[in-house]
Amino acid sequence: MNRRGPLRQAGIIFFLAMLPSILWCQTNCEEGRSPLNPAQPQGITAEEVIGKFAAKEAIFKLARNNYTYTQDITVQTLEGNTVDGEYRQIWDVTYDDKGNRLENVTYAPADTLTRVSMSREDFADIRDRLPFVLTTEDLPSYNVLYSGQQHVDEIDTYVFELAPKEIEKGKRYFQGRVWVDNRDFQIVKTCGRNVPDIGGLNKKKKKIDASRENLSPAFVTYREQIDGVYWFPTYTRADDMLHFSNGDVHIREIIKYTKYKRFGSRTKITFEGEAPPERKPPVKKP
Repeated sequence: MNRRGPLRQAGIIFFLAMLPSILWCQTNCEEGRSPLNPAQPQGITAEEVIGKFAAKEAIFKLARNNYTYTQDITVQTLEGNTVDGEYRQIWDVTYDDKGNRLENVTYAPADTLTRVSMSREDFADIRDRLPFVLTTEDLPSYNVLYSGQQHVDEIDTYVFELAPKEIEKGKRYFQGRVWVDNRDFQIVKTCGRNVPDIGGLNKKKKKIDASRENLSPAFVTYREQIDGVYWFPTYTRADDMLHFSNGDVHIREIIKYTKYKRFGSRTKITFEGEAPPERKPPVKKP
């Protein structure tokens, strides 16, 4: 998302320099949660939990590419409690025979955003980063810290804090908190930011160039169990104040993922050595 001004623009991608134990603006990570219990897992180490959920995430990543679904995107700017601009689109997401993602836009009213505009990075976040996935292959890039146990709605979870070990040029990372089902060892909820921030510094002029700023809000994503096996994202919400160099903008985003449907038989996906987990109630969304 880009900040608009008189012949100027900026974007939505925020940088966070510390582990996210703080609450950000109005994006609420606390809903549906009991107090955090710092006790260690019983009968399993935190490191073993990390290994298990990362392996399940690799399976989840592959499985989701075998499902079609609908993605409903709403991005709003607010002045006080009043919505003064909105971007809205609905996509039907499918895949071709080679596994390439296809998006068919089924609803796209006029974009009324005036203080910001959608950036290339925003769309990349919507497609790939808001439904954050941490696979075994991704683990070496992150510091993963066990925080404790927590009851989230009707699910008992292990809680972990994540932060990139280092930020390589041209790459984006997640920084925040994940909740892992203590039976299925799958992520059921995430809350954090996509990093790093693009600050818009013009090195030649040694000042901020608003057209290069790229900021992203803190977000929370909830997953639900699909077909009694996979925990897929179904709802993302962001409600944050973005501090652009030429003024603050209150942003609200809501993204809904619905109508998951398995298609074709290109790939057989199984949890090796494990029976499919029992169907569980969804993590409740606000």
